[in-house]
Amino acid sequence: MARRVIYAEHGGPEVLTLVEAEIPEPGPGRVRVRVQAAGLNPVDWKTFRGGGMYGATLPSGVGNDFAGVVDALGAGVTGFEPGDAVYGGARHQAEADYLVIDAEKLLHRPAGLSLEQAAGLDIVGRTAIASVRAIEVVPGDVVLVSAAAGGVGGLASQLAIRAGATVVGTASAANHDYLRSLGVIPVAYGDDLVERLRDAAPGPFTAALDNHGRHSIDSALALGIEPRRVNTIADRSVVAEYGISDVGGGAASIHDLPELAQLIASGEIQFPIDSTYPLEQVREAYEHLMAGHLRGKVVLTLG
Repeated sequence: MARRVIYAEHGGPEVLTLVEAEIPEPGPGRVRVRVQAAGLNPVDWKTFRGGGMYGATLPSGVGNDFAGVVDALGAGVTGFEPGDAVYGGARHQAEADYLVIDAEKLLHRPAGLSLEQAAGLDIVGRTAIASVRAIEVVPGDVVLVSAAAGGVGGLASQLAIRAGATVVGTASAANHDYLRSLGVIPVAYGDDLVERLRDAAPGPFTAALDNHGRHSIDSALALGIEPRRVNTIADRSVVAEYGISDVGGGAASIHDLPELAQLIASGEIQFPIDSTYPLEQVREAYEHLMAGHLRGKVVLTLG
């Protein structure tokens, strides 16, 4: 038997339960992974609360991002061997001792990329890549990134800087030194945000990546940024009204991740882990995630 996190009704973290489950068998073209760590994402708690983009049939498993080792191979699988270090994303399956996934959706974990980093990379990595592409960053751009110290914000800020942009990022004051270490100009949330953003920037803003919500979108437009160069992953309710984009991780594939993973593994891009929790403390882990003001990813460890 193996452990698995499930929920049988919608609600807060209190609905999450750790249960015993059968170890799944991999069919043709599929791989069984012994999960060693699983990354948490806001879409997880939005889903088990009954919203989010991905509905689930109850009772449902939880989580998407994972890292571990290949445990068994289905018929016809090539390119993987038992014991290989791997990572990827498996919707509603990640928070379990074992999962089964199509071989084509699995990636080898490069040397230098920690288990915890690999376990948190799928959704935020693809989202950061896709959102930066969406605003077509070019050298000389001045880009506003909200929630710049979070998982998506931190990666997107660094990708924009690598593309030649200057990035001004909003974050709580406790994360300003961290943002400076990434090359981001930090600005605190609060009153008179638009004026303080203008004062901090070396020139007019030209694009924005919103990871925070409506207030950040309104601020971006007040700064004179063209709507077509504003992308949000935090408040899709105003997309049609404002004429902005809402490109997320679905616009990038898992095959976009290896280059980013290698940049993290080499230290060229920073990808911090905010905190780790054992699987038995899954409720506490989500409570921490939902409280916000994180620096990087929250990860469950499965031993």
